[in-house]
Amino acid sequence: MNMIGPPVCIVDDDLSVRESLEDLLRAEEIRVETYCSAKEFLARDRPEAVGCLVLDVDLPGFSGLDLQRELSRTDVHIPIIFLTGHGDIPMSVRAIKAGALEFLTKPFDPEDLLEAIQQGMLAREYTGFPGGNTLLHAGEIVGVSSAYRALRKRIEMVAPTDSTVLIQGETGTGKELVAHEIHKTSRRKDQPLVRVNCASIPKELFESEFFGHVRGAFTGAIKDRVGRFESADGGTLFLDEVGEIPMELQSKLLRALQEKHYERVGDERTKRADVRIIAATNRQLQQLVKEGRFREDLYYRLNGFPIAGRPSS
Repeated sequence: MNMIGPPVCIVDDDLSVRESLEDLLRAEEIRVETYCSAKEFLARDRPEAVGCLVLDVDLPGFSGLDLQRELSRTDVHIPIIFLTGHGDIPMSVRAIKAGALEFLTKPFDPEDLLEAIQQGMLAREYTGFPGGNTLLHAGEIVGVSSAYRALRKRIEMVAPTDSTVLIQGETGTGKELVAHEIHKTSRRKDQPLVRVNCASIPKELFESEFFGHVRGAFTGAIKDRVGRFESADGGTLFLDEVGEIPMELQSKLLRALQEKHYERVGDERTKRADVRIIAATNRQLQQLVKEGRFREDLYYRLNGFPIAGRPSS
């Protein structure tokens, strides 16, 4: 597991919440530390050396908002994600105005939390560590370091085009956030951005997931299904962990990218694919090519405009 870099710290007085969030983050190969109170966290050696802070609002004694104020008072700048079970809108407004990155109401979608954490970790990664003169808002990258400026420049260069983009970097370096930034500043911004996590699709379902199928195409296909290419028509298709695509499907993906056409499983009719591809991976695709586990022609097709997920400072 890749546990390099500053940890995400969880501060919540509910043991079950701490344990479930710890399991979630460790499954994503993110370093994590848990604390049952704000004071316990403040007793941590170098509280500023944290990648992101996931903080319960309603902590006993010293609340999450109190902790936020204390960190601000001592000039400790950490991306903070607040959790609450009450959905207190005025409280969330105060938290956001005070510099919180995100405010999530329990129960929340784990993907929303992971995306917010990714934004926080990206702030640390691209603007220097520890941070002091940077700010990250939900849904956008803002910073002042040379590493950030280099990243911003590459995004600005490629976003107006339809070039295929390959984002490479370790887990937790904000690859999905970069993809969002490219899409929302492109001419396709008003069309869908569809994400496919290639690492989570069973091998036998890849073709149906990408291109869809018609009823009766295989056992269990009880109705027509729209694939991700069709869902993203006119917009952007984000292929996360693209290195996990099986070799036998890579040729069909390459054809769809080259010819901009595909067929649903069990259907002879050809459909047009007007999608912009952004791919991301934490694996070295060039090494996979050398090992015969990734098509060289597909690699060069995807690598139209490379972006490093961990730019140098």
